[in-house]
Amino acid sequence: MAKKGIITKQDSKDFDMLYPILTSVFNETKELSKKKQDDALNVLKVKMINKILIKVKELLKDDPSIIFLDLLNEENIPTNSDAVFIIAQFKSAMDQFKNKHYGWDDGIFGNTWLTEN
Repeated sequence: MAKKGIITKQDSKDFDMLYPILTSVFNETKELSKKKQDDALNVLKVKMINKILIKVKELLKDDPSIIFLDLLNEENIPTNSDAVFIIAQFKSAMDQFKNKHYGWDDGIFGNTWLTEN
């Protein structure tokens, strides 16, 4: 098994704060897309979503997945289904990040973030 990576305690706190927010935005946007997939988001939603995505990109700045993560275009407003696609990429990158940096710690005999001391 590949060795898990070590991150900072701040990175683990940032992940724990961002992931539920990202998941909520993903679920809400997915529901909108089910109803009206080709309708465009409004500017307020795009700005609010991008605020979250920018923070996720900061957390993942050293992760190889960063090259696949693009913000929503604020000038050419995306459709609901386009937004779902983009947010899903961020969610997948966050899942991969957790898989790399969260795991078994013999010191506490349990799963935890693998952080520097």
